Amino acid sequence: MAKKYLIETFGCQMNVHDSERMAGLLEQAGYEATGDAADADVVVINTCSVRERAEEKLYTRLGELRQLASEQGHDPIVAVAGCVAQQEGEAIAARLPGVADIVVGTQAIRRLPMLVAEAERHTRTGMHIDLNPYDDVTWPLGVTRRADPVKAYVTIIEGCNEFCSFCVVPYTRGHERMRPKQDILAEVAEAAASGHREVQLLGQIVNHYDAPDDPGCDFTGLLEAVHAIDGIARIRFASPHPRHFDDRFLDAMARLPKICRHLHLPVQSGSTRVLERMRRRYSRESYLDLVARIRTRLPDVTLSTDMIVGFPGETDADFAETLSLTSAVGYSSMFSFKYSPRPNTLAEQRYADDVPEAEKTRRIVALQALQREIQERLNEAMVGTTVDVLVDAASRRRDTELSGRTSGNVVVNLPGPSDRIGQLRRVRVERAGPHSVWGIDSGAAGA
Repeated sequence: MAKKYLIETFGCQMNVHDSERMAGLLEQAGYEATGDAADADVVVINTCSVRERAEEKLYTRLGELRQLASEQGHDPIVAVAGCVAQQEGEAIAARLPGVADIVVGTQAIRRLPMLVAEAERHTRTGMHIDLNPYDDVTWPLGVTRRADPVKAYVTIIEGCNEFCSFCVVPYTRGHERMRPKQDILAEVAEAAASGHREVQLLGQIVNHYDAPDDPGCDFTGLLEAVHAIDGIARIRFASPHPRHFDDRFLDAMARLPKICRHLHLPVQSGSTRVLERMRRRYSRESYLDLVARIRTRLPDVTLSTDMIVGFPGETDADFAETLSLTSAVGYSSMFSFKYSPRPNTLAEQRYADDVPEAEKTRRIVALQALQREIQERLNEAMVGTTVDVLVDAASRRRDTELSGRTSGNVVVNLPGPSDRIGQLRRVRVERAGPHSVWGIDSGAAGA
């Protein structure tokens, strides 16, 4: 019988894609997937250190696996991968000795099958967490085991050079390295050939892309090249940085119909004073000017964002500016978080975490309530309209429903059979809620 593996993933789309890559590597080595740790010969925990209490979630899960071994006698090889592995290193083995057999950082995941084989021979594999600014970021074509039948993630940049004061990414994923354009296009073509209708280009700052193998090809040029690949109906990307936008990109987005009419535009705070402490290198005013430029060229675009409340030194007046900016922009969705210090970051080293936890909670509740009102209003405005929806899954709410997204990234639930997953459908919106809308399928849409 084939040995089995389980990968548990925490965090962002890049972590999800890393797990797809590790799954492909393990299957090449002869392993089969399972959904149960009690049935797995190898358990990989792919971690994220961006969010609050990320390390505690890891140690809790490692403790559960140790209990599984104690109570049931099942003792799989345990590998800790991802950003917490990169960040914590030897501390993981020191805190829970004998539980994690392998600790593999963000840039060493291609070594996973070799490390598993060594662990099977009861050989200590050690820490594999070096971050080399010259790391080869190519990836073997066809290895990735894509978990989603409709959407394909394709990484275009590894690492980040921005060094925002709150962000751990430069320390866990290293400096910015660009993947070759020819590798990206080959992977997109392979995804299209395997039936994926949507591609999502990934990078910490995607709009800073500069092809190492094609001088003069920037992110706009890459989008144009991806747009020309047959079989792809939609192109998304995450996340662009507000300070790397130019009119050429906006004009290209307006004229290339496969590029979805949605931009994730992280702002983090509505206060220029707080933005300076965050090292975001734009102001409230310049961000709002960018939003106006975007909406002039792309009047049908939807915007989403990331927001942090309770950053060190944030006053009531600063938070009021966050609320007013949120109202002024009218985001279609928002990821909002209470600030927590991240290890090794500039904010952790320079600033006291001086906003009380109760105040952080009050602020995030107020922000989320405002955002909910905005989303309800925007979604209600869709009632009575007909939109193109790429159906990507069965609905989580009802067995007889499907779920998909508009070009503007609005979730649409609709009745229909499962064989419509992967199709573009015309849907008339009948009712709306704060997080999604519901509609009736009125036929196939053009690609």
